[in-house]
Amino acid sequence: MTETKKYLVAGKWRTGYETFEVRNPYDGALVAEVATPTAADTEAAVQAAHDSFDEARKLPVHARAEALMKISRSLEERSDEAAELIVREGGKPLKWAKGEAARAVSTFRWAAEEVRRGHDEVMRLDTEAALGSRMGIVRYFPLGPVLAITPFNFPINLVAHKMAPALAVGAPIVIKPATKTPLGALFLGELFGATDLPPGMLSVLPIGGSEAGEMAKDDRFAKISFTGSSEVGWGIKRDAPTKAVTLELGGNAGVIVHSDADLAHAAKRIAFGGYYQAGQSCISVQRVLVHKDVAAAFNELLVAEVGSLKTGDTMDPDTDVGPVIDHDSLERISAWVDEAVQSGAEILIGGKREDPAYSPTVLTKTDERMKVRCEEIFGPVITVGEYSDFEDAIAEVNNSKYGLQAGVFTNDLERIMLAHRDIVTGGVVVNDVSSFRADQMPYGGSKDSGAGREGLRYAMKEMTEPRILVLSNIAL
Repeated sequence: MTETKKYLVAGKWRTGYETFEVRNPYDGALVAEVATPTAADTEAAVQAAHDSFDEARKLPVHARAEALMKISRSLEERSDEAAELIVREGGKPLKWAKGEAARAVSTFRWAAEEVRRGHDEVMRLDTEAALGSRMGIVRYFPLGPVLAITPFNFPINLVAHKMAPALAVGAPIVIKPATKTPLGALFLGELFGATDLPPGMLSVLPIGGSEAGEMAKDDRFAKISFTGSSEVGWGIKRDAPTKAVTLELGGNAGVIVHSDADLAHAAKRIAFGGYYQAGQSCISVQRVLVHKDVAAAFNELLVAEVGSLKTGDTMDPDTDVGPVIDHDSLERISAWVDEAVQSGAEILIGGKREDPAYSPTVLTKTDERMKVRCEEIFGPVITVGEYSDFEDAIAEVNNSKYGLQAGVFTNDLERIMLAHRDIVTGGVVVNDVSSFRADQMPYGGSKDSGAGREGLRYAMKEMTEPRILVLSNIAL
């Protein structure tokens, strides 16, 4: 009999009256029975976050930094366990799961380093005769308790990207993980329990989306950090107009391959960026634009690279592409590709259901009305098109309601700077794919891709507010 996995309420592991199953997307095997939080326990978690805020905000830097480093070290020591957990609950191939676990180690370490570094400011205020002899000291204080809502696709590192900066600034946090993949967040809750931080600073509640939506309206939360679908994210922001809200939402990332690019390198990286997460990443490559002079050669290279990707058993260290998260996602991806083909698109490779996966697919001759181009497919499918003028390619990348990240393969500095200036996304990656992310860099999008930025220092800033102390009549 499978042991029921408990949830965390302010340092205490509890179990409710009901449970739900977590199953491996690859083979359907039961991974865990997880207890569903009761309404009373959910209320207790929110109240604990509220009650512990006064203590948490006054914690010295060393206490916060040491706790974050302890989590980082513990996670590193148990990285194999963490990676296997990611594989089993989310269906991510082992090689990428190990990468995620390693990134989470550095996410907590970066948070510790940032809080030790500090970002307070000293400001001269004797800049006008009328101001007198004054100086300002600007310090950053936590806004208050944080509600974090996280998705299924990075069940440990995306939780870390909300948990680590909150703990760093001294803000209690309640985490609502995706119910398809709650085990990573609960695992981090276990590591938190071994620190000396106040227990009320962390709760992990695997509740449903509607319950989380109601919780987001609670006045005891000052900050909401949400990663997920655009529809849900903007709805949360509308329902919580007085709160600080960070939204990391969808994307259908564009990548430009210019005629001077290293085509073999571009093909290899795009084959990675479109499929490493079975396309289930907000910054997965989805739309590729290739200069007409090299399009035929590039497409041949890309098809060869995609064809070499290994699909199958997610615990096999050589597997590149795993299953999509559930049957509904598989149905949607298959329907969108079929619809595109019926409207004139051509399949260069793939285009097949291989339950529980969808074969890595490259489509050409698509148009902007097709869902495979204008929507976020969140699956292992990319489209390839041609362009003649680099500025037209930039315009086509911008021809999207999303704006998270983009990639540009070129060695021309003028084009690189043009792309950085004119592509309306949160990030432009040169000579690599949109899928690149270093955990310390500012990460977030424009347009329907969200509001605000993650990346440790940037997330910490969004969880705090500046407060100036003016020292008057002092010797300067």
